[in-house]
Amino acid sequence: MTTSGTAEHGLRLIPFHGLRYVPERVGSLAAVTSPPYDVVVRPDGLNHLESADPHNIVRLILPQAETPDARNDQAARTLHDWLAEGVLSADPVPALYMYEQRGEGLLQRGLIGALALSSADEGVVLPHEDVMPHVVTDRAGLMRATSANLEPLLLTYLGEGGHTGAAAVIEATAQRPPLLATTTEDGFRHRLWAITDPAELATVTADLTHRQALIADGHHRWATYLRLQSEHSGPGAWDYGLVLLVDTHTYPLQVRAIHRMLRRLPVADALAALDGHFRIREVEGPLPAAMAELGTAAVGGNAFLLTGDGRFHLVTDPDPELIERTVRRDRPEAWRRLDATVLHATLLDHLWNVPDTPEQIAYIHDTAATVEMAERHGGTAVLLHPVREEVVRELARQGVTMPRKSTSFGPKPATGLVLRSLA
Repeated sequence: MTTSGTAEHGLRLIPFHGLRYVPERVGSLAAVTSPPYDVVVRPDGLNHLESADPHNIVRLILPQAETPDARNDQAARTLHDWLAEGVLSADPVPALYMYEQRGEGLLQRGLIGALALSSADEGVVLPHEDVMPHVVTDRAGLMRATSANLEPLLLTYLGEGGHTGAAAVIEATAQRPPLLATTTEDGFRHRLWAITDPAELATVTADLTHRQALIADGHHRWATYLRLQSEHSGPGAWDYGLVLLVDTHTYPLQVRAIHRMLRRLPVADALAALDGHFRIREVEGPLPAAMAELGTAAVGGNAFLLTGDGRFHLVTDPDPELIERTVRRDRPEAWRRLDATVLHATLLDHLWNVPDTPEQIAYIHDTAATVEMAERHGGTAVLLHPVREEVVRELARQGVTMPRKSTSFGPKPATGLVLRSLA
């Protein structure tokens, strides 16, 4: 994705002294990594990661204590101790890091660096989702206490492909021995390289100067970067934030939906409130078959899959008059037709009267985990079909943000391979 008339105001990605685990001080690199903080399903996933290794990164990104201040202080002490003990160490030479992920039928490569936050003011970094203020406050407290970017957010841009510019540097780097290589328990293989050659860094800089990026994953961390930058006067480390930048022309991302689990709304009550406003029909399981039915139905319009009671209920064909009455009209039609828009404006706000608070709604990336949690708590799992990437980009270009947690781009970078200190 390129900008027109703003070539001098594109992406500026600078090298930094990466903080990395010292392999000899931990059980294994795989055992100290974690998914991004918002993907970890509490409490099972958290407990599993904490027990994997006493130095698992989850002890920094999701510290456990009674109050937010206590959690942040605990993370800060833990980071300080790990640095003092040599569990984490800063690379001696500042670098951009080339990061590779491989899975079954999937290869993704991108650059990790410190991105100038001035890009936000120039429309060069495009958000596409709203954020929840309490999450930004939580992440800001953690970053403020630790003076660190603990995990990169994921940005995408559209390059030209081929073997020029940043793409050429990435492909050449992949032919060299990596700094580290590990395979996580999900089967993904991860490799990391440091790019320190001045000529290669200059090539990357010149290429990215002409680029515009979409935030694929990490809107809350991006908003946190901007909040913390505003708290610090004068130029400095807080003017940059840790990102992974992927050229999706060469390495297309996968787009998945983020599901909702309504903690206090039983399935029977949810269906009763929809009666007469939507078409509801039961579809056969198991879960993959029901999700396939959802995908087929989504081609023709708004569609949701409700479960939690051991059955699968496909919800389609909303009453057009109800949509007109409940969905705001001052947005593009593509935004008004989004499943997430209709879910929040029509179902949650109007028919179910469920407020969008953590006590009422859990946002979960994994489909099976959403269903399992709904069944365990007697709530309703609302499963969605993913939005196409081109719709996300077009709305972002128009400056229109989607409802929060509308999409999940992946694969997401593993947390714990490289951190950035702001101290």
